[in-house]
Amino acid sequence: MTVAISCGEPAGIGPEVAARAWAALRDEIPVLWIGDPAHLPQDTPWQTIADPSEAPALSARALPVLLRDFGSSAVHGQPDPAHAQGVIDAITTGVDLVRRGVASALCTAPINKKALADGADFAFPGHTEFLAHLAGIDRVVMMLACDSLRVVPATIHIPLAEVPAALTATLLADTIRITDAAMKRDFGLVRPRIAVAGLNPHAGEGGRMGSEEIALIIPTLDRLRAEGLEIAGPLPADTMFHPAARACYDVAICAYHDQALIPIKTLDFAGGVNVTLGLPFVRTSPDHGTAFDIAGQGRADPTSMIAAIRMAARMAAARA
Repeated sequence: MTVAISCGEPAGIGPEVAARAWAALRDEIPVLWIGDPAHLPQDTPWQTIADPSEAPALSARALPVLLRDFGSSAVHGQPDPAHAQGVIDAITTGVDLVRRGVASALCTAPINKKALADGADFAFPGHTEFLAHLAGIDRVVMMLACDSLRVVPATIHIPLAEVPAALTATLLADTIRITDAAMKRDFGLVRPRIAVAGLNPHAGEGGRMGSEEIALIIPTLDRLRAEGLEIAGPLPADTMFHPAARACYDVAICAYHDQALIPIKTLDFAGGVNVTLGLPFVRTSPDHGTAFDIAGQGRADPTSMIAAIRMAARMAAARA
C-alpha cells in the first residue's frame, strides 16, 4: 500500500518533513516522493525510481523519488515562481498514480498559493479545490482529524460575517451526507454517529440567541435522520468537545472554521491531519503550512506528516 507524497513548496518545510516522516516510517509504510531531489535535506538517502512499482522494495533503505526536474535549487524561505509548474505537476502526478491504482493514497505537502498564482496562473484557492477539479467532483469536504477527534467545518475560509448566509440547507445536508459516506468507506464505521453544532451560542437557546437553528439546522437534520443517518444536534458548541461528550460521536460537523479547528488544535496541535472527503481516491495532508520562517533549519516537526501518511494508509486499507 504505497503512499505517494507530492513535494509541495520547495522553499518551505515540505521536503524536510517528508524526508523525516519517511525515516520514521521506513519499516512500516512504503512511500514514494514526487519532486526534485535537489530540494530534499542533504543527508536524506534517496534513490530515483522509473516506475512506482519499485517503491515498496526500496522504501525501507532509501526514499524512493519519482523525479521531477524543477530546473533550479530552492532557497529556504523564498518561494520561487519558477517552481510553480513543477509543484502543480507533482500534485497532478500523484493524483494520476492513485487513480491508476499504482499508489494507494496521496499525501500532499503544503503549497504556497501566491507562488503558484504568480508562476503558473494557479486559479484555485488551494489543494482541496484543485484536487476536486482533477477528480471531476463538484463538492468535497474538509475534515481535520487526530486520534481523539474528527471535525468537519461546513463553511471554511470565509469571513465570520458571511457564515450565516453561506450555511444553507443544501450545503449542510451535502456536508453531512459526504461525511457519513466517508466514515463508512474510509474509516470502517457501519453506522457513524454524527454530532452537529449549532451556529449560535447555546445552539440558539430556542430562538433567543438566533433563529438559524430553528429555521435551517433542525429541519435539515430531521430530513437526514429520516434517511437513516444517526445525528445528534444541533448541540451547543461550547459543550461538545470535553472527553465525555466526544465519546458520544464519531465525527462533529461545525458551522464555521474556528468552531471546528480550535478544539482539534487544542487537543493535538502537532498531530492533526487534513483529510479531503468525497474524492474517488484517498488524500491526506499535514495540518500546517509552509513555515518559511523555519525552513531549512532542522526545526520542523514531522509529527503531522507522519500522522497524515499513517492515516492515508489506514484509509486506503479500509477502501481495499
